[in-house]
Amino acid sequence: MKTLGQHLTALKAADKTLIVPYIMAGDHEKGVAGLPETIEFLVANGASAIEVGIPFSDPVADGPVIELAGIRSLKNGTTLTNVIETLKTVTTDVPLVIMSYFNPIYKYGIEKFITDLKETAVKGLILPDVPREHENMITPFLADSDIALVPLVTLTSIPERQAELVKNAEGFIYAVTVNGVTGAGHDYRADLNQHLQHLSELSDAPVLAGFGVSTIDHVKGFRKVVDGVIIGSYIVKALHEKRSSEVADFLKQASEV
Repeated sequence: MKTLGQHLTALKAADKTLIVPYIMAGDHEKGVAGLPETIEFLVANGASAIEVGIPFSDPVADGPVIELAGIRSLKNGTTLTNVIETLKTVTTDVPLVIMSYFNPIYKYGIEKFITDLKETAVKGLILPDVPREHENMITPFLADSDIALVPLVTLTSIPERQAELVKNAEGFIYAVTVNGVTGAGHDYRADLNQHLQHLSELSDAPVLAGFGVSTIDHVKGFRKVVDGVIIGSYIVKALHEKRSSEVADFLKQASEV
């Protein structure tokens, strides 16, 4: 299986719009047992990669939709352990990306976490509460794996900081499009595209815009300056409300932008 970077870069080279839906593991009527069918559904409808969220009691980057999904997931008995065990049963050529806060990973055991992920299709990690200066808590364990630690770059990052964050970036660059938490309904800054264009010029790694992406017009707008988008709250809410056909249509349209 290709690495996350190889997979997305190949799609980028083919001028494909990169579409990465986010789902909360365990936010399903079957609990974590429903995770494989949700992944299969997203793969079938054109996902370039899939971001799998791990529920946590203090999700500082999550807006209300994803926070509620995490609460539902925890009530369903979801743990990092049963998510990883479930992911070991999933066979897919579409890379998975774990989005977690550091606490569950620390409790699980960092080395054990990375070792166990090697038996899954997980090829990337997003850790929003681990700053660049503390990445050395996890990067030594990634050294002999094909799992990328995806950098997040915010609007408040000064140019020098942006360059540092994307230096030697693996997988893709997660460009946060708002100051605040995830969720639809944000107003984007007038100079956002200039910011995103700058990121695209700093690195050869694919750049994906995330936070608040909920319409095809959003996808079209971001596609002018970056390689694709991450779609979270819209997907999570629609799947919870049993609007899977709407999600399928959205993903198909987005991938054709």
